[in-house]
Order: sequence, then structure tokens, then C-alpha cells
Amino acid sequence: MDGYQKRTLKNGLRVVCERIPHVRSVSLGVWLGVGSRNEQTHNNGISHFIEHMLFKGTTQRSAKQIADELESVGGQLNAFTAKEYTCYYARMLDEHLDIGINLLADILFNSLFEELEIEKEKKVILEEIKMYEDSPDEMVHDLFAQTMWQNHALGRPILGTVEAVQNNNRDSLLAYLSEMYLPEKTVISAVGNLDEDLFIQKIEAAFEHWQHSTKRDNGSEEPPMSHPCSAYNKYRDTEQVQICLGFPGISQYHREKYSMHILNNILGGGTSSRLFQEIRERQGLAYSVYSYHSAYRDSGLFCIYAATSPDNVQVVLDSIVDQVNNVCENPTPEEEIEKNKNQLRGNLLLSLESISTRMSRLGKSEVCLGRIVSENEMIAAMREVTGEGIAQLARDIFVPSRQVLVTVGPGSDQIKLKW
Repeated sequence: MDGYQKRTLKNGLRVVCERIPHVRSVSLGVWLGVGSRNEQTHNNGISHFIEHMLFKGTTQRSAKQIADELESVGGQLNAFTAKEYTCYYARMLDEHLDIGINLLADILFNSLFEELEIEKEKKVILEEIKMYEDSPDEMVHDLFAQTMWQNHALGRPILGTVEAVQNNNRDSLLAYLSEMYLPEKTVISAVGNLDEDLFIQKIEAAFEHWQHSTKRDNGSEEPPMSHPCSAYNKYRDTEQVQICLGFPGISQYHREKYSMHILNNILGGGTSSRLFQEIRERQGLAYSVYSYHSAYRDSGLFCIYAATSPDNVQVVLDSIVDQVNNVCENPTPEEEIEKNKNQLRGNLLLSLESISTRMSRLGKSEVCLGRIVSENEMIAAMREVTGEGIAQLARDIFVPSRQVLVTVGPGSDQIKLKW
């Protein structure tokens, strides 16, 4: 990733690209610094709604033509919405790069937002919300964020609420689009068999007319406040209890973010992690158990997830607490630290053999951090992580008075955490 090119156009749009000459394809993404964090309670889910609507027809193409144009030549067009960004992406053979550029520009600038399509898409998204609510292993993570960050945009679901989705109309969607979809908040990234200078020229021709907006971003700029020692159970008559136990984390700019990568990997980052080995392999109490850390521009959250039978909830939580206490109180053996550093290095380098992953890393790094973080920089930073740094970070993060426990399934009033 050290061989990329970057250019900022006159309208503030950033373009980053990297040539990989031995492949036959190109992965292309349009990354906008707009996500559910930019929403208010009344329009929660509007970023995701607009993402859907951009595929529903333009002045040049019908929805069917948008779906067909790349698929008919073996390519792919899709999108997703996150908390702090939205991405529209395409992958195609290098000979069809012009199709991908024109298609993405068309849906961004020429979408119709017809009333009939808006009403149809409301039904689609409401079904998506229902599908999510029928998946307790997914819903528990949204409930965890909501419990952690009550009354803040980062705690709201990306899909939105039923009421907010139903309130969308053409005027509100177009107003949000013009206010939030701005060239200076956008990065276009591409990786594959392309000529970098020619690619940038093509992006200039397709996107240079995009103008700044004078309207002010109404996103939530205040960092979220966590609610200490919160617990919540959503009752479901299920065979398992879904568990999320966690704490406020650190931001993506924090000096100890690489210590956090290794700490997370030690606890629950894979099948060799302490939680997996103890709870699944040794005790046989869960099929799925892992941890993750989500970092945002000014905050983060650390979560440990497990799913188990109602009778085993207390035992599983006791085991989680034991592992957390252990990593706080006892130095991590040097050989375990080295093993996890090598594992993360290998995962990183193997992932970069995918041009789609390389494109995503370029785009996400630039739109979230304002610069490209290379694999060499990440590997060098991970090498500097020490056992004492991991233990100190664990003690800073895993503070019992800041814990959040969320469960989905049969409720229990008897749960006690023995820190």
C-alpha cells in the first residue's frame, strides 16, 4: 500500500488509487464521511435509506438497468452504511472500469427518488428491521451499543427505527442528501489493473462538477457518554441466551490502539484466544464466543460476546470475568504476545492479497483518518507493544463500575459478576 497515488480535486474530493498489474480486475469505492452518527432521533436510519434509494433508478437508467449493467459482464455493484461512513463500491474486469465509474457517478448525481419507489423501499427496510429482530445473535450487539451510549447517535441502530423510517419522504431525503453528500467529505479509492494518471483524469471528468454545500453538518460532534454499570435483558423465548459484556473503549486516534488490537486478540480474537479455549474448548459451554473492539473518531467500545443455554449463563460470565481479571492482574507471557503479533501480521498481509480489501483499506483509512496507514506502519507499531502496555490498557478499560451487560433470551435476576 506504500505504492498508492493520491490527488485532491479542486472541489475537495480525494482520489487514492494503486496499480496491481498482475490482476485482471479493478475494485472501486466511493467513501462518504456520512453515517448514522450524522442523524437525529427523528431521522434515524436516513443514511441507510438513501443508500437503498440510489439503486432505484436515475435519469439515465432504470433500477433494472442499474442491477444489470455490471452483473451482465461479471461485475458487482453494492453498498453499505456504517456509523461514520457510507460506501458505494463496484468490482469489474479492468476493461469495464469506465462502466463502473459512470454507474457510480450516475447513481450519486442523477437518482430520481420517486415517491412510489420511496414507499416501496420503506416496506423493504421495515422487513430488513424485522429480519434483524428475528436474529437475536445480531440484535444483541445493537442493544449493547444503545445501552452503552444512551441518547447518542452512536448508540442508535444503523437501520433506524420503524417510526423514523416511516417518516421519510422525498423532501427529507433530498435535503439530507444535499447537506451531507459533499465532495470534501468523500474519498474515491481504486485498486487493480489500472493506469493511475488516466484513472484520476476519468474521475475528474465524472466528478469535478460536484459542488460544495453551504449548509452545516448537523451530525453529533459531542463524544458519547457511557452509562456506568448498566444491565439490560430483552426477553426472547429462545433456547440460548445471547450475551454482550463490555466497556467503553478507545478512539481510532488513541496512542494505545495497537495495544488494543493485541489485547483483543489475546482475549477473544480467534480460536486460539483465551476465551475460546476456556469457554468452548475446555468447558464446552458455547459454540460461539469472541471479543471485538469498535473504534470511532472520539470513542470506542469493547465487547465480549457469547451464546449459551440459560442454565450456563452464570458459569460463562464467571469464566469471562476470570479471563478479564487475569489479563489485568498478571503479565501476559512474552511468547503469547509474540504469537499474537505474528498472527495479526499474518492476517493483515494475507488480507492485502485481495484487491477489494486493499481498496477498502485505502478508502476507509483516508475518509476516517485523513491519511493512509500503510501495512508497514501498522506492523512497526505492533512490534512496539509490550506486555506492561497491554496490562495497563486492560486495567484502564476493564473497570467494573463502567461495565455494560446486555442479554437477549430468557431473563435472569440472579446474574452476579464477581470482579
